[in-house]
Amino acid sequence: MSLQIIVTVMAGLLLVVAAIGTIVPVLPGSLLALLTLLGWAWTLDAPPAWVMGGLGMALVLIGWSASLVLTGRKLKERKVPGRSVLVGGIFAVVGMFVVPVVGLFVGFTLGLFLSELQRRANAAEAWSAAIAALKATGVGILIEFCCACLAGSMWAIGVVWYFVAA
Repeated sequence: MSLQIIVTVMAGLLLVVAAIGTIVPVLPGSLLALLTLLGWAWTLDAPPAWVMGGLGMALVLIGWSASLVLTGRKLKERKVPGRSVLVGGIFAVVGMFVVPVVGLFVGFTLGLFLSELQRRANAAEAWSAAIAALKATGVGILIEFCCACLAGSMWAIGVVWYFVAA
């Protein structure tokens, strides 16, 4: 079996992990997709790999950037500070170990709410801010996931192009 085939199969598996990683923060997401596409194109070193890998990398960067910008903008609009998101993240990690499967999301929500409750001293406002932060984060994750999947599609087209043209 040739190196190109092994690298292509590994790249496919890593792109699946990367796409899942955009949803599950414990796994690497966009960074893994970016590095995988770059490594795949570098190893194959052929026009199909560079063209489709480059398009895939551009999509990953667009998704990653859009996720950060849109989420940050929405949080800024609702005046949710980074500290609340950090507390939510800490609670998410703890929740992941305490409550299997859903603990990550429950912990993040609880951490956001408690941080905002401490800051705002009003349960209704704190809950509203926490829900807004969750929606913003969800939209960011969805955009990043879609772009990672599109990048995977570019890779698949590149694979067909490379191995059919070869």
